[in-house]
Amino acid sequence: MGTPLLQINNLTVSFENENNSFTAVKNLNLSVCRGEIRALVGESGSGKSVTSMSILQLIPSPPASYKNGSILFYNTPDNCINLLKASSSEIESIRGRSIAMIFQEPMTALNPVLTCGDQMIETIMLHQQLSKKGATKEAIRLFTSVKINDPEKAINKYPHELSGGQKQRVMIAMAMSGKPDLLICDEPTTALDVQVQKSILILLKELQQETGMGILFITHDLNVVASFADVVTVLYKGEVVEENSTKLLFEKPEHPYTKALLACRPGLYP
Repeated sequence: MGTPLLQINNLTVSFENENNSFTAVKNLNLSVCRGEIRALVGESGSGKSVTSMSILQLIPSPPASYKNGSILFYNTPDNCINLLKASSSEIESIRGRSIAMIFQEPMTALNPVLTCGDQMIETIMLHQQLSKKGATKEAIRLFTSVKINDPEKAINKYPHELSGGQKQRVMIAMAMSGKPDLLICDEPTTALDVQVQKSILILLKELQQETGMGILFITHDLNVVASFADVVTVLYKGEVVEENSTKLLFEKPEHPYTKALLACRPGLYP
């Protein structure tokens, strides 16, 4: 698909306290290339979000313990950094710029007491070193690019004044403001109805094709990735059980768990 962007090697993540230990991810191997949409699919508790949040050191350690493995990010085709070993300053320089993340519920990710525009402008000024006037102009451009209705007015609205789909578009615009090489989407359409979900997926694919970024898309729903992802990795109890191109995985699933996920899709029965 393209040159390597993210390479996860033999990642094992455990959570420990005085009394017990639980291994959430076991010897996971996964890669994302530039220009590729990689879906990581599994039910709740399979280790999807633990994997995605580990990329940007978003899980406190302790209680998280990284027994082995590496997460390599290729900031250039010939140079990489192990994100698990990155210093605080190194990871801060990567978050939001080289790697951005969109979470499941935008209402909890957006600050309810600041307008969407203020939050967007602050992010742009941080990442692009623009003046407030320049950042405001860029915010309107980004709101337009993610198809937010009447962007000049939307920047003055608070999150509660926008619909769920519009709030998620704000989050996408905010993620794109740093012009990331890699976009991590952690269940970004789960809280949305089917039609809005479809429009968000179309938008993400359009942005990916325009920029050439890689996308790691986390979901429990194979239906969501059927016409969206290039490659699918299936995770079960913290372990990869199957990986293939989306077309082949849907046509010829091999692992019983993958077959079960496909059988659970709505719309298969009259």
